[in-house]
Amino acid sequence: MDRASATRDELLAEVEALRLRLAGTEEVEARATRAEEALKALEERNRMLGNSAPLGILTVDLAGHITGINGRMLEVLPCSTLEEARSLNVFQVPCLLDSGVAEDFRRCLETKRSIVSDRLQADPAGERLYFRYHLSPITDGSGLCSGVMAFVEDITDLKLVGEALRESEERYRLLFRSAPTALLERDASGLKAYLDDLRASGVGDIREYLRLHPDEVAHCMSKVKTVDFNDSFMALFEGTSREELSEGFFQLNTEEFYRLALEIIPLVAEGNVSRERETILRTLKGNPRIVLTKALAISGYEDTLSRIVISLVDITERKEAEEGLRASEQRYRDLAIRDNLTGLYNTRHLYRSLGDHIGACERSGGCLSVIFMDLDRFKHVVDSYGHLNGSRAVQEVAATIQASLEEPAYAVAYAGDEFIVVLPGFGQSEARAKAEEIRSRILETVYLRDQGFAVRLKASFGIATFPDHAGDMTGLLAAADKALFGVKEKGRDAVGSYLLLAAD
Repeated sequence: MDRASATRDELLAEVEALRLRLAGTEEVEARATRAEEALKALEERNRMLGNSAPLGILTVDLAGHITGINGRMLEVLPCSTLEEARSLNVFQVPCLLDSGVAEDFRRCLETKRSIVSDRLQADPAGERLYFRYHLSPITDGSGLCSGVMAFVEDITDLKLVGEALRESEERYRLLFRSAPTALLERDASGLKAYLDDLRASGVGDIREYLRLHPDEVAHCMSKVKTVDFNDSFMALFEGTSREELSEGFFQLNTEEFYRLALEIIPLVAEGNVSRERETILRTLKGNPRIVLTKALAISGYEDTLSRIVISLVDITERKEAEEGLRASEQRYRDLAIRDNLTGLYNTRHLYRSLGDHIGACERSGGCLSVIFMDLDRFKHVVDSYGHLNGSRAVQEVAATIQASLEEPAYAVAYAGDEFIVVLPGFGQSEARAKAEEIRSRILETVYLRDQGFAVRLKASFGIATFPDHAGDMTGLLAAADKALFGVKEKGRDAVGSYLLLAAD
C-alpha cells in the first residue's frame, strides 16, 4: 500500500470514528446533510459550467440608478431586460444589500477609489454564489465623478475548489481536472529547501542575490516541479496535448518566465505564495494572454510548499473591454467639449474652464490673457472657393493655432472663422508676443494646398488681460472683443490690446 493510499485510509478511519462518536446528535446530522447537499450542488454546477469564465458589466450613476448592463449581469440581478434593469437602484436591490455590495458601491462613490470585493450573493433563483466585484469610479479629465463601473466575475468554482481541497484528496482531484478555471499544481518544496540552505549559508537578501547571480534564476526554477494541470489550463494556453504543454510551456526560455521567476522565487523564500496578481503570458502559439493568477498552498503543506495550486483566469477580454469603455468614455467627454469641425475646444468648455482659471488667479494673485481673433475678409475665400473649402481652411487655421500653443494654453473655435485663445499665466506683453507669433504663422502658411489651391490668409487679434482689464470672465471676453473691434476699424491684420485702445 503506497503512502497516498495509507493516508486516505487513515483519514477515512478518523472520519468513521468521529461519526460513530457523534452519531445520534441532531447538529451533526444536520451538518452532514448540508455537506452532502453542498457536494451535490457543487458537482451539478461543475457539470453545467461552460468553457469561459463569466463576466458581468454594470454602470450606475451617482444616485445608484443602473445606466448600463450586459446580458451576463442580467442573470445576476432580479431583472430579465434592460428596461427592467434601468428601473433598479443598487442601493435598494435586496441581494446587493444583503451581500454588502450596495455598501461597496457607496464607498466607491464617496472615496472615488477602486474597490475589489468578494461577496456571497443570492442570484434571482435563490442560489448563493460567490462574485468578485471590481468597482471603479467613472471620472472625467478634471476628476469629477459621474458614477461607478463594475466588472463582476463568478468565482464560485474557485472558492468551492479551495474548500474541496481541504475535504479530501479524491474530491479535490476530481474537481481539479473538471474545473472550468485553468488550474496548475506545482511542487516548490525543492526550491524552498534550496533557498533555506542559501539563507543558512549567509544569503540574507534573495532578490539581491538573484540580481548578482542571474544564472541562479533558471537553476532555482528548475527545482519547481509541475504535478498536474487541467484541461482548462491546456485550453487557455492553446495546447493540443499534455506532452506538448509540458515540454513547451514550462521551459525557462522566454522573457515573461524570467520576469515571473524573479517574482516567484522571493515569495517562496518568504513562504508566502498566496498572492493575487495580474501578468501577461504567451500561449504555445505565441498569443499574449492577460491572466489573473492566485496561488494557494494546500492546507497541511504550508511549511514545505510541496503542493501549490495556481488558478489562472483569462481576463484579456475584460481588460480589452475596460480599455474600450475608457476610450469610449473619453470620446464622449471629448465630443461634449470639442468643436466637430476643428477639433479645438468649444464654447461650453471655454465658459467652464475660463471661470475656473480666473478663480485660480484670484486665489493666487496670478494673471491670464485671452486673445479674440478672426480671419480678415474670410467671406472672400468662401465666395471664391466654396463653403466646403472655406470649412477646410478654417480647419487648417485651427491646426496652425494649435501648433503655436503649449498646455495649459488652449484654443477655442468660437464661431465661423472666429477663435479665442486662453493663455493662463500670460501678462499683456507675453500675450501680445504669442498673438504676433500666431499672426506670423498664419501669414507664412499656404492654405488649401491639398485641394490644389494656394490661399494666403490674414487675421486680426484683440488682447485683454485679467485682472488688468476686467474682473470677471464676461468682462474679460468683452474687453478682448472690443480690442479686436478696434483693430478691424484701423485696417485689420494687426494685434491690438485693450489697454492701448483705452488710452487712445
